[in-house]
Amino acid sequence: MTTSTTTSTSSSTSSESPAPAPAATRRIPLPLTISAWAVPIMVLAQFALVAIVPVVIALVTGLGRVRDRAVRLAASLLAVAFAIPLTVWLVRPDGAPSLSKDIHPAFVALIVAASAALLLTLRRARRLPTAG
Repeated sequence: MTTSTTTSTSSSTSSESPAPAPAATRRIPLPLTISAWAVPIMVLAQFALVAIVPVVIALVTGLGRVRDRAVRLAASLLAVAFAIPLTVWLVRPDGAPSLSKDIHPAFVALIVAASAALLLTLRRARRLPTAG
């Protein structure tokens, strides 16, 4: 008798488990969202060279794990907007000792705008109905 009670309890426990999250909330990986927020914060706080880490995370995650073309395009735009001043800083022989000191304010604005575009496309992608 105890065995049947235990069996029925375990079967009711499995049926009471919470349902998985809807597909719409699972489509956008959390590292992508965190990286999209971290890039402008790091660039504006004068940690531009360290910001390469969230840029790479956003690019790899955006291209590899998200199906939405707008998100892929925005992640690529962010990577290109960051790669231009990084390349200029690396190539120039008379550049400043730090990327944050050498980067032009227009590029800072471009990086922040590209990150904002990525955040907006992530928000739009979360709200789209799932196909299937």
